[in-house]
Amino acid sequence: MLPRHAERPSRPGRIRTRLAARAGRLGRAGRRYSLAMSFLRWLFDRRQRREALIVRLYGVTTLVVGLAVATLGQTVLDRLTVLVFDTYQRAQPRAETAAPVVLVDIDEASIAEIGQWPWPRTAIATLVNTLGQLGAAAIAFDIVFPEPDRTSLRQVVAELRRAGVAVDLPASGASIDNDAVLAGAFTGNRVVAGMAISNETDGSLPPPKVGFSYGGADPRDIIERFRGGVGNLKILGDAATGLGFFSFPPSPDGIVRQIPLVASAQGQLYPALSIEALRVAQGAGAVIVRSTGASGEIDTGQPAITALKVGAIEIPTGPKGTFWIYFSGLASMPTISAAALLDPARRDAYESVLSGRIVLVGTSAVGLRDLVATPVAASMPGMRVHAEIIDQILGDSFLSRPDWAKGAETLAALLFGLLLVLIVPRTGALVSAVVTVGFMAASLALSWVAFTQFRLLIDPILPAVSVGSVFAVTMPVLLLLTNREKRFVRQAFARYLSPTLVERLADDPAALKLGGVMRDITVLFSDIRGFTTMSEKLDPEALTTLLNGFLTPMTEVLLRSEATIDKYMGDAIMAFWNAPLDLADHRRRACLAALEMTRVLKTLSVGGGAPGALKVGIGLNAGPCCVGNLGSAQRFSYSAIGDGVNVASRVEGLTKAYGVAILVTENVARGAGDLAFLPVDLVRVVGRAEPLPVFALLGDAEMARDPSFETLAAAHGAMIAAYRAGDFTAALDRLAALRPGAPESLHALYDIYAERLDLLKQQGAPEGWTGVFTARSK
Repeated sequence: MLPRHAERPSRPGRIRTRLAARAGRLGRAGRRYSLAMSFLRWLFDRRQRREALIVRLYGVTTLVVGLAVATLGQTVLDRLTVLVFDTYQRAQPRAETAAPVVLVDIDEASIAEIGQWPWPRTAIATLVNTLGQLGAAAIAFDIVFPEPDRTSLRQVVAELRRAGVAVDLPASGASIDNDAVLAGAFTGNRVVAGMAISNETDGSLPPPKVGFSYGGADPRDIIERFRGGVGNLKILGDAATGLGFFSFPPSPDGIVRQIPLVASAQGQLYPALSIEALRVAQGAGAVIVRSTGASGEIDTGQPAITALKVGAIEIPTGPKGTFWIYFSGLASMPTISAAALLDPARRDAYESVLSGRIVLVGTSAVGLRDLVATPVAASMPGMRVHAEIIDQILGDSFLSRPDWAKGAETLAALLFGLLLVLIVPRTGALVSAVVTVGFMAASLALSWVAFTQFRLLIDPILPAVSVGSVFAVTMPVLLLLTNREKRFVRQAFARYLSPTLVERLADDPAALKLGGVMRDITVLFSDIRGFTTMSEKLDPEALTTLLNGFLTPMTEVLLRSEATIDKYMGDAIMAFWNAPLDLADHRRRACLAALEMTRVLKTLSVGGGAPGALKVGIGLNAGPCCVGNLGSAQRFSYSAIGDGVNVASRVEGLTKAYGVAILVTENVARGAGDLAFLPVDLVRVVGRAEPLPVFALLGDAEMARDPSFETLAAAHGAMIAAYRAGDFTAALDRLAALRPGAPESLHALYDIYAERLDLLKQQGAPEGWTGVFTARSK
């Protein structure tokens, strides 16, 4: 028979009885708990689905409205789009072709040398003849001569005659008519006269010099129509080989990006100056316009121009015959001052430069106002823009905004927007922002690749603005709903989780899964020794003060270790680690928290008693348990149930039987690391057939490394080994050697073992001795 105090049950207080009864009821209520958890999971999932649906409805609405607004406000969007294309041209300008084009510039130096503009037409005639003599293939004027030359002698004679002066002239007056002189120069050379077309004037225009043939739809029904314009004197227009318009249709921001290669004015078709210069230089006849419906062209039902053919050169165009100019800067294009060609001493030096080339005659002088803004320059002479077009055509480097571009951009906007609508409710603000930026970057990257690799102008603005709008609308809605969810989490967990854990849950509510889940947790039970006797002697106010003074610091210790406070049961506390959030070292945290609780308790003076007057028993066990919200939809608490919880409760009850403050199970001691543990016994607790190894936790890692503790642990282990082997005499001898140097916290344990070993030595080991002690109560 074992000693009386080794067999007697632990304190059968009312609180311990209620705790055990509750644990038993929870163990038997698994089915009801499962049903409750299923309902709560359905309730939580329903709320999450409703919130996700709200966010997605806002996102889809924003996307649809945004696309509709973009369609209606196309002008604003187009302005943003062309600014992006301008940036592309500045970032990667076209490689110069070194086309056979020369610029003759009526620059500031020429005006200073020859005189103010307009020059006498005889000077222009000299310039034309010089260019012809030096071998120019075509001479195109980015200038119009709409009025007679006021410096011509014919004009002076006419003025004198109107004044009543008798003037006799030679029979032939050609030599004194400057315009006739220039017309003669035009006739003797391949000259392309320039003209301006506009919707701001009804001025009549001369007939075109070139015929147009077309396949498919009539281009006059497709291209932009102009009311009139400004042409040359008839004598000059008749003498020129070609006629082309040099004016640039106005754009909303005044920047020249596109130009029609063929225009309709007053029922006639006119080529652009650059096209006419190419035709005259090749000696070609008609210009061929290809439209939809022509041989080899798809008839889309929407008439559109597809290409222009000039001699041997075919040029793709936009639907209305427009041409996107891809600027290079023409850094190496030869430019000759007009004054140099009018100087007989200098002009012959340019024969090699001019021979066989197209010559564009224009002006860069600021006062003559032939300067335009382009994507690559705030101010560029108009003749250089025409030179860019010719260089681009001859280099076969074309920009294209295909007819499918608008649909592709809308589809990309829709696709990216819908993907973001699906992603936002599933992720936080940071991930959604990264995805949004990623979609915007993808839009820009695809547009850039299309430009650099395929010379396609694809707009990144519509997809980027669409996803930006979706993000800008859905994120506040999501944050509003998320904040509501965070408040729910804080309200539900603030009372039994550390603030750190509450914030982690609030930031990531997905980590909280309502309903029962199996988790490996460490469970702690603690209560005050002798509390029942103590409470019988205290009035309610004093008892409340006692409990508050004890539970508050104990709770602070547990929360600092990131424990979840499950419940308070009078003087008892139940807590656990590793739920609802993961804590990799939860066994060690629990052990250190238990040690800290005993250390803090020694300093407390509670209820008027001396510091350290209160004693606690703490039991720890670790293992798989079912954790989740337990209760009803109206009221529930986050708790843990299962065998692991029951065992922790039993182990706490054993602390009084063995006279130690902290007892832990083997899986806690094994997983807690290098703390100061000593084996206590093999105990068969109530409700379990298998014996349970329990260990006393005496101190932290520093104590475990102390040589005196290592000596104690070795001697203690030898005593326990002899006891379990049934060698009670050897166990008593080793115990006797242990007791003088043992710490005070082990005195009660060694007293129990001394009495137990004396009795076993007298009576002998029972049959089938295994060293297992059977507890008779919970």
